Amino acid sequence: MASATYPFTAIVGMDDMRLGLLLNALSPSIGGVLVRGQKGTAKTTAVRSLAALLPEVVTVPGCRFSCDPAAPDPTCPDGPHEGGASEARPARMVELPVGASEDRLVGALDIERALAEGVKAFEPGLLAAAHRGVLYVDEVNLLGDHLVDALLDAAATGASYVEREGVSVRHASRFLLVGTMNPEEGELRPQLLDRFGLTVEVAASRETDERVEVVRRRLAFDEDPAAFAAKWAAEEDALRERIAAARALLPSVRLGDGALRRIAAVCAGFEVDGMRADIVTARAATALAAWAGRTDVTTADVRQAALLSLPHRRRRNPFDAPGLDEDKLDEILRQFEEDEPEPDPEPEDPDGGPGDDGPGGGEPPQGGDEPGAPGRREESGPQQEGLPQQREGAEEAPQQPSADASGGEGAENGAGGAGGEAAVVAAGDPFRTRKFDVPGLGEGADGRRSRARTAHGRTTGARRPRGTLSKLHLAATVQAAAPHQRARGRSGPGLVVRRDDLREAVREGREGNLVLFVVDASGSMAARKRMGAVKGAVLSLLLDAYQRRDKIGMITFRGADAAVALPPTSSVDTGAARLETLPTGGRTPLAAGLLRAHEVLRVERLRDPSRRPLLVVVTDGRATGGPEPLARAARAARLLAGEGTASVVVDCESGPVRLGLAGELGRELRGPVVTLDELRADSVSALVRTVRNTHSRRAA
Repeated sequence: MASATYPFTAIVGMDDMRLGLLLNALSPSIGGVLVRGQKGTAKTTAVRSLAALLPEVVTVPGCRFSCDPAAPDPTCPDGPHEGGASEARPARMVELPVGASEDRLVGALDIERALAEGVKAFEPGLLAAAHRGVLYVDEVNLLGDHLVDALLDAAATGASYVEREGVSVRHASRFLLVGTMNPEEGELRPQLLDRFGLTVEVAASRETDERVEVVRRRLAFDEDPAAFAAKWAAEEDALRERIAAARALLPSVRLGDGALRRIAAVCAGFEVDGMRADIVTARAATALAAWAGRTDVTTADVRQAALLSLPHRRRRNPFDAPGLDEDKLDEILRQFEEDEPEPDPEPEDPDGGPGDDGPGGGEPPQGGDEPGAPGRREESGPQQEGLPQQREGAEEAPQQPSADASGGEGAENGAGGAGGEAAVVAAGDPFRTRKFDVPGLGEGADGRRSRARTAHGRTTGARRPRGTLSKLHLAATVQAAAPHQRARGRSGPGLVVRRDDLREAVREGREGNLVLFVVDASGSMAARKRMGAVKGAVLSLLLDAYQRRDKIGMITFRGADAAVALPPTSSVDTGAARLETLPTGGRTPLAAGLLRAHEVLRVERLRDPSRRPLLVVVTDGRATGGPEPLARAARAARLLAGEGTASVVVDCESGPVRLGLAGELGRELRGPVVTLDELRADSVSALVRTVRNTHSRRAA
C-alpha cells in the first residue's frame, strides 16, 4: 500500500524548521524543537514527514513500553524481559491532542481491573506509546500547564513517573519532542519555553516562484500520493541514510575547550537564565558537526546552534518578541581569535548522501526543478548562507484602522491633527498590579485568577457523576459500594460495583477569565496628556492577564463610534501591540463603547459559556456626540449590569475641577470605581474587596 505521507524532501523552503527537526532526529538529547509560525506553513506536514525517515525500532515482543531487547529497561512494568526475542516495527509518531486528559498522557490505574479483580494494574498513556519515537503536540500553547509540565519533565529526564491512586510506576520515555504553535493564539510561559531545546520561526514565503512551487507540489501530491512519493523516493532514501550516518558519527565528535568557551561566552553575553541554554547549545553544535560529516565543532557550528537554541530564552518580559541580535552574536564570537582545526575533508557523494551540506539535508532544488538535479553546496557547514530571516525583527502588528476621529462633528478638547486625531501616544511604564478576580465559583478553563471547579486542583469532595465519568473518586466509590457487598452476593476478591456507586472527584482550583477592556481614546483623554498613563495602566493589567492565563479583548471608542481593536484572544502580546498603536482624538461615544462590549460578551457567552468575563472600562466618564449622550451611556451600563457582568471603572479624570462622571458610570454598572493610582500594587487589593462586596450585596 502506498504511503500517504508527504515526502520530507519535497517541502519547499523552511530551512530552519527542517534543520531543527533533523538535528533532533539524530540527537534526541537536544530536547526537542518548538516550531512557531502562522497557520498554513507546513508545520504539521514536516513533522509527519520526518517520522517516516526515522530508522525502524527493535522491541521486545508484547512489551507495551517498547523496550529494546539489547538493553531492556530494568524497571519496565511489563518486565523483566528475558530470552532475547525481538521484533522490528516503524518508529511511531504519537499525537497529543489539545483536549487530552492527564490520565491519557501519563497513564493511570486500570479502574476496571482494580474494581472487578481487586488488583493494581497500570494502563499506559501516550508517553509510553511515544517511547523511541516522535511525540507531536500541535498547538502546544493551548495545552493546560499541568500537561505541558508533565510532558517536558518526561522529555528532560527520559522517564515518566506516575504516583497516583495507589499506583507507583516508572517507565522509560525517550522521544523526539516536537511542538507547534501559532503565537497569535497565545504564548507559552517563559519557564516552559526554556524546556524546549530549539525553537524556529516559520512564515510563508513572499517569493512568487517559491509559492508557486509549493502549490504545484501539493496539488500533485493530492492528485496521486503514491506517484508523488515514488518520484521523491531516491531523495528520501538518501536523507534516511544521512541521518543514520550522522547518528553513527555523533559519539566521535569532539567538543573542544575553545568551542565550549565560545558557547559559554555567547550564553553569558545574552544573559540567559540558568545553564540549560549552554548544555543545549553544546549538544546542538555537536549534532551540527555530525550532520556535516565532521568530528570537530567549529565556530560556525556554535553560531548556528546559538541561533536555534537562544532566541526563546532571551526574552526578559512577556512582551519581548523572540529573536537574537546576530551582530551581537558575531561580536562575541570575534573575541576568540584562536585558530580552529581545519574541518575534515567531506566525502564526495554525487547522490546527495552524508557528505552533502545542503540546507536541511538532502533538500531538493527549489523553483520547480525535479529530484536528482544538482543541489546547492556550501563551504563551511550547513545553512551558513541560508540563516533565518525572520529573526531580524518581530512581525508587524496590524494597524488599527483610523476612522474619522470627529465623526463629522469636529475635534474635542484640543485634539490635534486632521479630523481631530492626535498623534499616537507611547504607553507609560508598566507597574506591578495585584490580583483581582471575578466573585463566586466558576467552572471555566484552568488558569490562575478566580476560584472555580476545575478538572485539576485540590480535591474538595465527591459527587455522583453528571454525564460521563471523568475523574473517579476511588475512596468514595468504594465507600458507597462496601455496605452492599453481602446483599450483592460478593464471593471473589473484587468489589461488586454498580453504576449508582460511582463517585467523581470534585476539585477546586483557579480559572482563567475573559478580561474585556473598553478604552476611551477620545480627545478628552488626550487633551491633558493622560493617554500615556492610561496606556501604561492597561499594559500593566495586560501583563497581569498574561501571567494568569486569561483571554483578553479590547474595545476602543472615539469619534463617532466604537471598534473592536482586539477580538477576545489568548495572545496578550497582540493586545500590547494594538495598545501601543492606538490613536486618540475626537468626540466620546461612551454609549457606543458599552453597547459594543455588550455585543462582544454576548457572542463570547455562546462560544465559551464557562469562561466568566470581567469588564474593565477605562474612561473619565464624559460622553459627547448625539442627543443625550450621558443618558444613553447610563442605559447601556444598566443593560450590562442587568446581565450580571462584573465590571470595574478606572477613572482617568484629573485636574483640580472634577465632574465625577466616572463615579456615576460605576454606579450604573454596579461595579467599583478606582483611580489610576489605586491600580498600583496594594491599592488593587481594595478593588478586589470592593468587587466582591458589590456583588455580594447584589446577590443578597
